[in-house]
Formats: sequence, structure tokens, C-alpha cells
Amino acid sequence: MVFVIGEIGTNHLGDLKVAKKIIDIAKDAGCDAVKFQKKNVEKIYTKKFLDSPLDSPWGKTQREMRLHREFSLKQFEEINRYCKKKNIEWFVSCWDTESQVSMRKFKTKYNKVASAMLTHKKLLELIAKEKKYTFISTGMSTIKNIEEAIKIFKKYKCPFELMHCHSAYPMPTEEANLNMIPELRKKFKCKVGYSGHEVGATNVSIPAVMLGASSIERHITVNRTWYGHDQAASLEPQGLQRLVRDIRVIDKIQGNGKKKIWSTEIPNQKKLRQIFC
Repeated sequence: MVFVIGEIGTNHLGDLKVAKKIIDIAKDAGCDAVKFQKKNVEKIYTKKFLDSPLDSPWGKTQREMRLHREFSLKQFEEINRYCKKKNIEWFVSCWDTESQVSMRKFKTKYNKVASAMLTHKKLLELIAKEKKYTFISTGMSTIKNIEEAIKIFKKYKCPFELMHCHSAYPMPTEEANLNMIPELRKKFKCKVGYSGHEVGATNVSIPAVMLGASSIERHITVNRTWYGHDQAASLEPQGLQRLVRDIRVIDKIQGNGKKKIWSTEIPNQKKLRQIFC
């Protein structure tokens, strides 16, 4: 069964009420989990970048905007309580070692390596040592980058799953390159999912499932017109419901690939093959 992840990221805009609403959307649609992001803004970006001008609803610099969208540990405690209440798994992709350590208190079931962090070996070591099942996104990366990351997870015997990914927001559909899903699975002998940033619910994600994607991660939101570069590549409630519905249908119709005569075929077998008697 395909594991469906609703990527909330920073689409909550720093508002817990919005975050809870998006969690509700994911739960109602039938997602298996929701995912957030956690960053130490002052550490992962340069001062020059954070001081650079940006007109946002929360200030005039990159720093003001990015700090506003970051949840504190206290806010994540509320998210943890709410997800338990709603009976849906949640986890986080951390962008720095300090954030990774701080999030251990929640004992979430999964970890996630964001595409941007695939070459951050110190962070990968920290994640792999936790030995949680880890989803590893592969956007902006070479096969060599992926190989080096996998070596770390194998070193610590940490279970993992690759996720084919393209890190444009939104992704040009013609650059989806979905044949990488079976290629990565063949090369690395592991499960391979798909983390999508395209516009639309099913035009890329459904073919990804048909090509064997074991998981699907899509950004989700209340309103795609809201502030934030992830919003345009996100699904609103109806789109998410349609995607999960179609994925569950595919789960049923693909079968096991073994030929058999079904009981529902037997009446026609008896009727239509009389000519050979």
C-alpha cells in the first residue's frame, strides 16, 4: 500500500490554527502522515541573506519572514498533541543538527532528509544514528550524491526509502523524469517514493504510483494563493482528496502480477469456449 504524506512545510504561515486546519485536511483526505520542517534560521542562512530586503506580511527582510514561519518547540508540542488526537502520524525534516537533536523529544516514527540537506553529511550521520525509518529526497542531486548518502545510512543500519524529487516550485511537468523511480529502485535495491512539486493532483503523482512509487509526498495547503513559494506547488483540499482516492484505487487494481482465472470469469469461460467442444 502506498504511503501518502501531506507535506505542510511552512504553509501554516507560522499560525497554529492554520497548521491544525491543514492537519484536518490531510486526515480527512486519508493521508498516512503529515510532515513539517524545522530550521535554525540564524545558522543555516548567511547574515547577508537574512538582512536582504523582502516585502512580506511579517516584515521587510528575509529574517523577519523566515523567523515568523518557524514553530517553537512549545508549538510543536501542541502539534504533537493534536496529531495524536486526530490519530495521524507526523514527522519533521530538520535542516540543521541542532534542530534534529531538539526534535528527538517527540519520538516521531519517521525521519526525513530534505533534498537541500542530502549532502549535509554531519546531519545525515545524526539522523542515521537514530535508526528511524527515513525518507530521503533526491532533488538537486547526482547519483554520486545519493550513493554517498546511502553509505551513511547503511553504515548505521538505518532503514531508509529514497524519494525521486525535482526541486523546482512548481516543477515543469516535462522535467518529471519518472523513469528514475524504477531506475533508482534497481540501482540501490530499495523502496523508492516520489516527492512532487508539480501543479495538479494526479497528472504526475498517479503515473509515479504506476511506476512503482512506494510513497507519495505532496505539499498541501488551505489556499494556493497564500504567501509562500511552496503554495503554488501545493494541493488544496479537493485536489488532495482526489489524489488519495485515486492512489487507493491503484492499490487495489494493480494486483500481484500473477496470472489466474478469476471466479467471475468462469461463467463466460464455460459459455464462450463451447465452440472448442
